[in-house]
Amino acid sequence: MSTEVIDIKPTHDVSMNGVYFQIFHANKGEGVAKHEHAHSHSTMCHAGKIVVSKDGIQLHMDKTTTPIILKADGWHEIEAVEDGTVFVNVFAIKEE
Repeated sequence: MSTEVIDIKPTHDVSMNGVYFQIFHANKGEGVAKHEHAHSHSTMCHAGKIVVSKDGIQLHMDKTTTPIILKADGWHEIEAVEDGTVFVNVFAIKEE
């Protein structure tokens, strides 16, 4: 996809009982730039299309694609490939 994803913030950030939902409304080229973190999360596309890149692999997703799980401590990137895309990240962070 593009050489550099335009990093955007979630349109909606919701938490309930320790589970977090980040809902992104993105246009082509926008998304979540290359990053990593200490928690796993599920990613799903509700409208439009995204490309999830991880370890040299690219997965094209749309609303018919089964949600995927991105494991902790590995880089990944999510990019919208068309305007009006909606995708969601769902995760839980254990409190100590």
